[in-house]
Amino acid sequence: MAKLRIGVIGLGMASAPHAKSLLDLKDRVEVAAAYSPTPARRKAFSEAYGFPVCDSAETIFDDPSITAVMILTPPNTHLDLTRRAAEAGKHVLLEKPLEIAEVRARALVEAAERAGVKLGIVLQHRFRPVSEALAGLISEGRLGEIVSASARLDNWRPQSYYDQPGRGTRARDGGGVLLTQAIHTLDLLISLAGLPEEVKAYATTSKVHRMETEDLAMAAIRFPGGAIGTVSATTCAYPGHPDEIDIIGTRGMVRLGGRSLVASFHDGTELSIEDEAAGGAGADPMAFPHHHHRAVLTDFLGSVEDGREPRVNGREALKVHRLIDAILSAAASGEPRRP
Repeated sequence: MAKLRIGVIGLGMASAPHAKSLLDLKDRVEVAAAYSPTPARRKAFSEAYGFPVCDSAETIFDDPSITAVMILTPPNTHLDLTRRAAEAGKHVLLEKPLEIAEVRARALVEAAERAGVKLGIVLQHRFRPVSEALAGLISEGRLGEIVSASARLDNWRPQSYYDQPGRGTRARDGGGVLLTQAIHTLDLLISLAGLPEEVKAYATTSKVHRMETEDLAMAAIRFPGGAIGTVSATTCAYPGHPDEIDIIGTRGMVRLGGRSLVASFHDGTELSIEDEAAGGAGADPMAFPHHHHRAVLTDFLGSVEDGREPRVNGREALKVHRLIDAILSAAASGEPRRP
């Protein structure tokens, strides 16, 4: 099978795990060109990974030999770049979040659908081996009926993180801890327990940071069928701890940590699984291996080759945007909201 030729747009901090994944999968994918508007970033990226670079995004969009585009730019650029890729007939692998607001996120998804191109979203927590093991336990009925599902993210980001231009602003990022960090954990929660039907919440910018958007959010959630749970997300928790998801069922309970799964069942049996890859909860947000990004890319390549949908496509990703918007709206209004 011929290698899929891909273009990369955006060579900032988020590009490292993707570049390593592309190198690992060089027998299946070839980087035709990589672009950043910053010459220094193009030079550094080329020297670090050996990929060819170009000085214009149009070079990638106009090349008929390029089948797909990896978009790793700030959130407020995603709609325009995805539209341009879709109009050029190129499949898109897009870094989270979809966009800075749900209306723009929905327009992005619809642009890809109209063009008939595949749209994969980088929400790599679903691809953790421990996450996949928990999904299996739920589908097999080992936990019974879910009565509670909760998610907790205790990250740490120093003020210097938010001092970078655009960080934590509505104009560039669209939000704070929920849309930038907790989106991974919340997407995983939804994939396991479903989308909640009601949210009550608080969100604030704490005294720990100077920033425009929230660095601390808490919510109570209720799922269809009656299960309840909580969401807690912050970048104030020094020195940072792995995210956690707790699911309680009528036959047992499971706690999913950043790299571990521990389950206890009413029949007296237990299950414990460890995953070697974890990190990114502390001051260095990129302090993690690239294994799960490689799994995302592998799935995306398979979707293009086989003509199927990526595991996390645009419609799937819209669900977590709806939940985040509901949390922020409930916090602002003091009233319950439906995602």
